[in-house]
Amino acid sequence: MSEEVRNMFASISGNYDKMNSILSFGIHHRWRKVTVNEANLQSGQRVLDCATGTGDLAFAFWERLNKITDTLPNQVIGTDFCEDMMIYAHEKNEKIGNAVKFEFADVMSLQYESDTFDISSISFGIRNVDDPKRGVSELARVVKPGGKVLILEFGQPNGLFAVPYKIYSKYIMPQLGKLFASDKSAYTYLPVTASKFPAAENFLDIMNSTGQFSKTYYRKLTFGVAYLYVGIVK
Repeated sequence: MSEEVRNMFASISGNYDKMNSILSFGIHHRWRKVTVNEANLQSGQRVLDCATGTGDLAFAFWERLNKITDTLPNQVIGTDFCEDMMIYAHEKNEKIGNAVKFEFADVMSLQYESDTFDISSISFGIRNVDDPKRGVSELARVVKPGGKVLILEFGQPNGLFAVPYKIYSKYIMPQLGKLFASDKSAYTYLPVTASKFPAAENFLDIMNSTGQFSKTYYRKLTFGVAYLYVGIVK
């Protein structure tokens, strides 16, 4: 990932959680719940969450595992290439007894051995990867055969919702970024990358081109504002 993208996320890290709730009207909590449900976690399984940001998805996995049984050390690991973002993940982690392990990592070159995890995930981060195919390959490499790769990413809504969403993302979202985070440019960049990133079947094509999945499918969320892509590792 480029240094420019790293610096952009560092600049908005302090307002990241607040802006997610404002810009999605809180719907991102529902998307995260759908992702955790799709994992169908079992006792003792290990999870790697990449581009973890402030850690919310990693914590959601940990909470689900902890409901099944007491979680084990290093059972959930969150990684990010922007350490400024993980500062806030560490702060949250301290409040729950450092239950999740957070480490620096680039999803295109993960430091973990193959077949280490039962689940790997990345939420709203794959479109910022310089080589998405390589990132998907790495997410699959570190997962055991039969395990799942979960990729939550923005899409392009169609139908009646398409025009209002385009107006919102192109004109209103940057102004909200300027108002609440004093950063219009970052919240111009984010919807632009979402509008250009391949969605639905096009992204499944990228996943399938890695040759690492026995099955891939997606779930369309909120009229296509977001998609949850699932790959079953060979």
